Amino acid sequence: MASGTVAVARVAPRASRGLWGDAWRRLLRNRPALLGFVFIGVFVGTAVLAPLLAPHDPGALYPPPPDASSGATGPYPPRPEHLMGQDLQGRDEFTRVVYGARISLLVGLGSVIFGVILGGFVGAIAGAAGGRADNVLMRVVDVLLAIPGILLAIGIVAWLDRGLPQITIAVAVTNAPIFARLLRGGLLAIRESDYVLAARSVGVPTRRLLLRHMLPNSLTPIIVAATLALATAIIDVAGLGFLGLGPPDPRTPEWGTMLTDSTKFLRAAPYLIFFPGLAIVISAVGFNLLGDGLRESLDPRLKK
Repeated sequence: MASGTVAVARVAPRASRGLWGDAWRRLLRNRPALLGFVFIGVFVGTAVLAPLLAPHDPGALYPPPPDASSGATGPYPPRPEHLMGQDLQGRDEFTRVVYGARISLLVGLGSVIFGVILGGFVGAIAGAAGGRADNVLMRVVDVLLAIPGILLAIGIVAWLDRGLPQITIAVAVTNAPIFARLLRGGLLAIRESDYVLAARSVGVPTRRLLLRHMLPNSLTPIIVAATLALATAIIDVAGLGFLGLGPPDPRTPEWGTMLTDSTKFLRAAPYLIFFPGLAIVISAVGFNLLGDGLRESLDPRLKK
């Protein structure tokens, strides 16, 4: 080798970890998404550990503070025994906020799962079958999308009557058209792909082709939309409770109902509104940040 020859080192290309491995690596570098993880961790941890974190019974009535005037009624301000104060009936506000996280998580998660199943079923049929079935199903979806979500949820709850299962169904129905549209669009985009055409040419049945080849490659937008829909579902559940369509039992610690019960004390006891409102904000912002982070991490155009 000549002395003037410069050896050029070849840098081996970084091995790909696959779609989900690369997405997870990019997600961990996304600071807003990590903040969303923290918010969601606080929300989910509070819901799961509610019996351990709450110092009191959410429906129990407690006496007023010793310095309260004789015959005085609540609400009572925060003090060491009741960190977030007491409501008009003397119930511990901190305990009710903690147990409210459990209700919001269960109803929000249940509504999103039901909405994904319902909307995914409609979108899968429309995207795979095409033709008249696609036209009929998408026109129904268009009608549902034309109705504001909260108005549709109010109508469904008014029809089914109040209750947590009814709220879950109502919020799920408002989210289902979004999932149907997304899945149909994903299926239409890959229906004429080479691997789909190759599978059809060798006689793969339509059902197997849909379940084994087309659906797994169309779920990325659904995952991102489901994460964002969790934030919307929590807000919708609280909104229905605020409008008086929450659980029929007034003892149920639901955040929206707590806000409604506290509006008349906005000036005298603002803490009764601040703490449930802060809980709604933290949980909704957490899922929004995580959803945005997932969308950026799973977008192949942003791959570095």
